[in-house]
Amino acid sequence: MLSIREVVKEAFSIGLLTVEAEEQLRQLLQTKYDAKDFRAFMLLQHAVVSGSIRQESRELAIRQKPLAIAS
Repeated sequence: MLSIREVVKEAFSIGLLTVEAEEQLRQLLQTKYDAKDFRAFMLLQHAVVSGSIRQESRELAIRQKPLAIAS
């Protein structure tokens, strides 16, 4: 299984946090990890919030959301 740092590195290299990578991170965060993994995860969190890394699951949710009809 990959480490948190490896998943984060992949997200930074492609500029996208995929749905699969999110699931890997959920699983990895339930196991024991070190301070370097924690820092990498925090950097990824910041990058997603700031918009420098796109989040696939968020983009998919936005696309599936029906448009509101103005009355």
